[in-house]
Amino acid sequence: MAKVVIAGGGWAGTGAAVAAVQAGADVTLLERTDMLLGTGLVGGIMRNNGRFTATEEAIFMGLGDIFMAVEMTVRHRNIDFPGHKHATLYDVAKIESCTKKMLLKKGVKIHTHSRVGNVVMGDGQIKAVVLDSGAQIEGDVFIDATGSAGPMGNCAKYGNGCAMCILRCITFGGRVSLAGQAGVQEYMGCKADGSPGAMSGSCKLNKESLDKSILDQLNKQGVVVIPVPATLRKGKNILTKKACQQYALTDFTENIILLDTGHAKLMSPTYPLDMLRQVPGFESARFEDPYAGGVGNSIRYMALSPRDNSLKVEGLTNLFCAGEKAGPMVGHTEAIVTGALAGHNAVRLTLGQNLLEIPTTLASGDYIAFVNDQVKAGDGLKQKFTFSGSVYFKRMVENGLYTTDVMTIRNRVDMSGMSNVYTRLSG
Repeated sequence: MAKVVIAGGGWAGTGAAVAAVQAGADVTLLERTDMLLGTGLVGGIMRNNGRFTATEEAIFMGLGDIFMAVEMTVRHRNIDFPGHKHATLYDVAKIESCTKKMLLKKGVKIHTHSRVGNVVMGDGQIKAVVLDSGAQIEGDVFIDATGSAGPMGNCAKYGNGCAMCILRCITFGGRVSLAGQAGVQEYMGCKADGSPGAMSGSCKLNKESLDKSILDQLNKQGVVVIPVPATLRKGKNILTKKACQQYALTDFTENIILLDTGHAKLMSPTYPLDMLRQVPGFESARFEDPYAGGVGNSIRYMALSPRDNSLKVEGLTNLFCAGEKAGPMVGHTEAIVTGALAGHNAVRLTLGQNLLEIPTTLASGDYIAFVNDQVKAGDGLKQKFTFSGSVYFKRMVENGLYTTDVMTIRNRVDMSGMSNVYTRLSG
């Protein structure tokens, strides 16, 4: 039985674990903090715009259990907000336990408080990862799903300092790149002005700190859009700093846009607290994540791995990457679909089978290939790619890949030969 070791328990690591265990592997999932899902603990948005298409593709390809766990925590469906349609909002307070139960039921071995600090190399391969505790975890093949945010020094150097976000580097230690420890020369994404990294795209407010009229509307409708006087707007320059370029629309500077994910998700990387509290209904507003959301947010895209379209990391024979490690990618769905391909191919590698590349007739395959092409051409480093907006969603629409017709999506998956691919192996 192939032994697959995954570093990073976010949505990418979750996708990798499910695909690998369903392919018959012995899967160990290592997470440096005390909870899975990483930024998924404060994210909460699924199925908006092209993510609907990608989600249905993933389900027909064999990842239904992941999205069933999401469905168990949904607060609102078919939510529209500026630039986005038919979003699903899951409850960030419930999603982690549901996802963890699903993984454990499948037989994934989960180790929290397990930060990978180093690797043991031999013959151009990773033989084992070394935890901060000194323990060594051996494997046949490894997956780097460690993300691209942190440690605290990067937020201080390229952002506004540690904003005390959900990643909690100060408590559990900062992110350590598995690929970097193995000697891979990684690269950075950058902002529109060329400076390194990008700021996470949203904050979360304590719902009970908001005016009752806002809270009632948010709980009932799932979204609240509140016009902001010109004197209290943050300025358009903030749009160039954020990772989530699908939200880099003037609507997000001229309005306060809140989504109900259990918290009140404020669709802005940061909002000065003294300005926010001058907006009617926000007089007592308090940040939940990051706690210093009035000053800044986490800085991401600091360590991305060169890879091919099977998600195998270039320069090593037994390492794959997923999520933000695989390029300047944004979003939970994006992390899941890249994680799944990495996990599936990890097992194929141990069996000597040809590695899978998802056909570009599917949105997920086109996405993985397009991001890689853009990065290698040098054009993609200032861009961020997502199914839900900006550059890639525009491409989806233009190329006819975006659809909400489930039968059309199913037929495309069938015709591509990818039906239930993550529940089986073939040469």
